[in-house]
Amino acid sequence: MNKIVIDSGFSQSRVALLEQEELVEYYIESKNLKRLVGNIYKGRVKNVLPGMQAAFVDIGLEKNAFLYVKDAIPQEILNDRKISSRDISIRDVVKNGQEIVVQVTKEPMDSKGARVTTHLTFPGRYLVLMTNVDYIGLSRRIEDENERNRLKKMAEEIKPDGLGLIIRTEAENKEKADLEEDIKYLLRLWQKIEKEKKLGFPPKILYKDLDLIHRTIRDLFTDDVGELTINDKENYNTIIDFLDLISPNLKDRVKYFDPGINIFSYYSIEKMIKQALSRKVWLKSGGYIVIDKTEALTIIDVNTGKYVGVNNLSETIISVNKEAVKEIAKQIRLRDIGGIIIIDFIDMLDKESEQEILELLTEELSKDRVRTNVLGMTSLGLVELTRKKVRNRISSILEKKCPYCDGLGMILTPETVISSLEHELKRVALHTNSEAVIVELNGEVKRVLCNDMKEYLTELEKELKIKIYIKGNNNIHENHFEITYKGRLSKVEELLKD
Repeated sequence: MNKIVIDSGFSQSRVALLEQEELVEYYIESKNLKRLVGNIYKGRVKNVLPGMQAAFVDIGLEKNAFLYVKDAIPQEILNDRKISSRDISIRDVVKNGQEIVVQVTKEPMDSKGARVTTHLTFPGRYLVLMTNVDYIGLSRRIEDENERNRLKKMAEEIKPDGLGLIIRTEAENKEKADLEEDIKYLLRLWQKIEKEKKLGFPPKILYKDLDLIHRTIRDLFTDDVGELTINDKENYNTIIDFLDLISPNLKDRVKYFDPGINIFSYYSIEKMIKQALSRKVWLKSGGYIVIDKTEALTIIDVNTGKYVGVNNLSETIISVNKEAVKEIAKQIRLRDIGGIIIIDFIDMLDKESEQEILELLTEELSKDRVRTNVLGMTSLGLVELTRKKVRNRISSILEKKCPYCDGLGMILTPETVISSLEHELKRVALHTNSEAVIVELNGEVKRVLCNDMKEYLTELEKELKIKIYIKGNNNIHENHFEITYKGRLSKVEELLKD
């Protein structure tokens, strides 16, 4: 049974989607830092860049938004097969200083501003309304051909002239009246924005998408979810009211949870989130996968670890790779990894095994709502795939770069720190009349210097003709040291007595 657990706090809301008691999707939204995807703004073009076929648009955020030429060209031109977007210059589409209505499609990431489009869409419970196209699309997850035809026929009957519709997965087996209610709501929303965009000066927000809790109800709380649990009474009541409008049959699946208990700990979600931040993920067999992020792509490495197999090497390899496929698909979805992904499976002995792994990977990734494309296996035996980037991955939301190692995950060895200290002590000996110094080091570096390198310390004192006193201080980072005093030997001895 699929389950949604919502932790509604004072500072942030957290949503966990569980499948067979396993965490597969995790969302977090700060009350101070709202999500931007889906928001619609009246902006102003600040800079047109023909060399990049893009423009920067001021929509009132810290960084200007990025508008690519394909997202600026009217949809009817894009749909004309005789015209290629490559032949259209961004300068022919937008001008500096032009007022423009755009919708955010990607959150700002790292040093990049938000990505925006002029092709506005309004998602409802069963339908998505598109304002500058005139066609009907269907969710790929609706597989039954008769149901697809039935839904398309109903959509054709209710579709407003000059507008487009996408039929969402949740529309499966719904009646025409359900779709009509959805389209009425979406049309009211669009008409309101049409009025708003004529008023005021840019930058100005015209439409703000639902908050995380209500987006969850709209997009995730479907018939295949057996239970939704929330620990906030006020939001519990608003969810019930919202379901009255969109899916009254799901109201009895909403449960109120005691706010005095950590709801995520109760369902073991905190532990699963911690695993989602780990570089190494163990498999039940004893094998493991390692997930590393670089600037350009994400690399996933599969290892046999403690697993030694049963019968032969070939069976051991295929067994670990199959188990890794399921965990990799889950971790990609859970961590929201986007862009280029390279997977290094354990080398397989025949092409049939490679094809079996690729088919299983494609099958597992099809459970993901975000579009993923498996490109195949390279001559080096690496699997390439791409996944659409929509928002920041879970690690960048929950963690920040270490100020000491600058994100490397590594620190200097004690010997490297001691070498730097030697250079500094040589400078003191050369440029001052100091007879002695007091040096404070992290406890681990002190242990290496005073125990493992004791003879070296004696030789250094003799060479520099300075008495060196070492003090341990675990408040000092392992990469650093401090010379807290340099001067007369008698003064140093007084300080050490105190």
